[in-house]
Amino acid sequence: MTPQRVTLITLGVADLDRSKSFYGALGWVPTREMPGEVVFYQINGMVLGLFGRGPLARDQGRPDAVLGTGAMTLAQNFADEGAVDVAYAAALAAGASGLKAPEKVFWGGYSGYYADPDEHVWEVAHNPFWPLSGDGSLTLPADDAD
Repeated sequence: MTPQRVTLITLGVADLDRSKSFYGALGWVPTREMPGEVVFYQINGMVLGLFGRGPLARDQGRPDAVLGTGAMTLAQNFADEGAVDVAYAAALAAGASGLKAPEKVFWGGYSGYYADPDEHVWEVAHNPFWPLSGDGSLTLPADDAD
């Protein structure tokens, strides 16, 4: 088994019902949940979990910790710029805060950023150099310089 993998990403949230409603408005469907504690979404070979901040801190063995958001970005790549615009608009309609509207960017693609109700940052992007598979998953293309 390769050590270079992620199987589960868990986001700490202040209000689990609010977050579940937000992701539901984006079309996300829970796979499993423990009401009031955690909800899981199956995504292309891995799982995203939304976990109440208090229960998450207890689960981590540090019940008095004040959990916030980290310095990271979750991202969704799309097949074209129009799909990026649609995803960004859907996130804003669902209650996200716009951070940067989609635009052409220095690396040759098109991207924008929004924050979910708990300020977890998401990038929506089209990268013309990284083609997506039919299921939307991404495998980096071979580097021609090798």
